Amino acid sequence: MDAMQLANSLPMWLACGTAVLLVVFQAVIFTKKAMDAAPKVGLTNDQVKRAMKSSALTSLGPSVVILSGMLSLLVSVGGPMAWMRLSFIGSVMFESIAAGIGTASAGVQLGVDEMTAFAFTMAVWTMILGSIGWIIVSTLTADKMEKVQNRMAGGNSALVGVISGAAMVGAFGGMVSQKLVAVDKSALSCVLGGVFMAILLYVSGKFKISWLKEWNLTIAILVAMIITALV
Repeated sequence: MDAMQLANSLPMWLACGTAVLLVVFQAVIFTKKAMDAAPKVGLTNDQVKRAMKSSALTSLGPSVVILSGMLSLLVSVGGPMAWMRLSFIGSVMFESIAAGIGTASAGVQLGVDEMTAFAFTMAVWTMILGSIGWIIVSTLTADKMEKVQNRMAGGNSALVGVISGAAMVGAFGGMVSQKLVAVDKSALSCVLGGVFMAILLYVSGKFKISWLKEWNLTIAILVAMIITALV
C-alpha cells in the first residue's frame, strides 16, 4: 500500500478518532466537575457562563494558527495523524519537527522526498514518543502543583497569583524572544501582535467595551497573521 494511502486509511481514521473522542470525553468531564465545584467557591451561574464564553472566544485565535499549521502537516503525514496530534498537543512546531526527525531517520526529507511506509511509521513513533515525557510528568505532578505553589508563596494567597502570572509571562516571553532575535517575519508578527493587543486592551478598557475584551486575543493574532502574510 502507498504510504499516503496507509496514512489516510480507514483503520487510521478509526484509531485516531478514538483518541480524539477520549479528549472530548475528558473535556466534558472536566467541564461538569468545574460547574459542580463553582457554587462551592462562591461563583454564580452567570459568572460560570461568562467565563466559559470568554474562554471559548479567546481560544479562537490560537486555534486558527493551529488549523493553518495542520494543513501543512496533513499533506505530510495524512489527515488522521494531523487531526489526532494537534487535538492532543496543539503545537504545530513540535509536530512538524518531530515528523521531520522521524522521516529523516528513514532517509526521507519531509516535504521534499516521496513518503515511504517505513518513513511514515518512523514519523508517527517520533511524534508520539517525543511528547510522552511531559504527559507523564503532568500526570504524576499535576495534583501536587497547588502544594508547591502554596509553599513557594509562604501561605500568602495574593502571592500565588503573582507567581502564576510571572510563570506565564516568563514562558511566553521565552518563546517570543526566540522569534524576535531572528529579525524576520516571525519577529514582525510578534511585534504586530503585541501592538494590536495593547491597542485593543486600551480601547476596550477606556470605552468599557465588554465584548471586545473577549475578542482581544483572537483579533490581535489574526490581524498580525494577515499583515505578516501580506508583507
